[in-house]
Amino acid sequence: MKGNKPYLVVILIQAIYAAMFLLSKAAFDHGMNNFIFVFYRQIAATIFLIPFAFFFEWKTAPPLSFVAFCKIFFLSFLGITASLDIYGIALVYTSATLAAAITNCLPAITFFLALLLRIEVLKVKTAPGIAKLVGVVACLTGAAILAFYKGPHLELLSHYNLLGYHKSQQHLGHVASSSWIKGCFLMLLSSTFWGMWLVLQTFVIKDYPSKLLLTTLQCFLSSIQSLGIALAVERDIEQWKLGWNVRLLAVVYCGIMVTGVTYYLQAWVIEKKGPVFLAMATPLSLIMTIFSSTFILGEIITLGSILGSIALVIGLYCVLWGKSREQMPKASSDLEEASST
Repeated sequence: MKGNKPYLVVILIQAIYAAMFLLSKAAFDHGMNNFIFVFYRQIAATIFLIPFAFFFEWKTAPPLSFVAFCKIFFLSFLGITASLDIYGIALVYTSATLAAAITNCLPAITFFLALLLRIEVLKVKTAPGIAKLVGVVACLTGAAILAFYKGPHLELLSHYNLLGYHKSQQHLGHVASSSWIKGCFLMLLSSTFWGMWLVLQTFVIKDYPSKLLLTTLQCFLSSIQSLGIALAVERDIEQWKLGWNVRLLAVVYCGIMVTGVTYYLQAWVIEKKGPVFLAMATPLSLIMTIFSSTFILGEIITLGSILGSIALVIGLYCVLWGKSREQMPKASSDLEEASST
């Protein structure tokens, strides 16, 4: 069970992200400013995490040097503030399903960045290397199918939805082509920043290994950064008000569950298995989003959604198989060294 813990954690992470796609889209469609939304979710996460960080890690945390602080500040801006602000703009132009689909470019982006920084190694002449390469290609293919091919509609309980949400796929199809392309580009840019955050966090954790305090500090710094951006963009006081509606629900959920809980879980997975292992699990959130949107938002599943999901699952397990095969010789050598001593 202990060896399966990272796999269970990444499944939980992707389930949380799937709910984020749906709630964020619903909040933006109800008129919430995405820059204000990012600030609120970051401040909610900070307030939620501070008591836990002080209680569990304050006494054992290493001293925070100025250099480490600057690294964390840059990491917070790049991977959280900039990534989330750009993601919010893209989500306004597109849909929850497409947002989840484009996010699946993250494995390829993260793998490429990890190769550049020599965190990952690709040996194309070995079976694990070929499997990882095939997995990345399958992930990209699946994401492309979901983004650009709809095909016949497969109506599955589409007339019954939990939130009474009546925005249909037909409406999404009438979105201006230029806005749709712009949204896809911005979503890809957001995923690039997110991938850089996953990779660079590997180095920051080595300088500051207290994962809970690191997560809390990143959320706090991101709150300050996102507040400055939101004030510069939106001055209307009415836009800053929250009521008892889906906007408040999205802020609380994304602040506590996504930014708070999930960022800590991601830091734990990165330490145990590395950034690419975490990124390769992102197709799961897309599959969850597709089927959840049917029951919650009343959207229609298409043939393209099914085909794309199948390609993503194949890519996911190809990469995981390749990584597990690469780690087997290392585990065997470590066992031999332990037995010899």
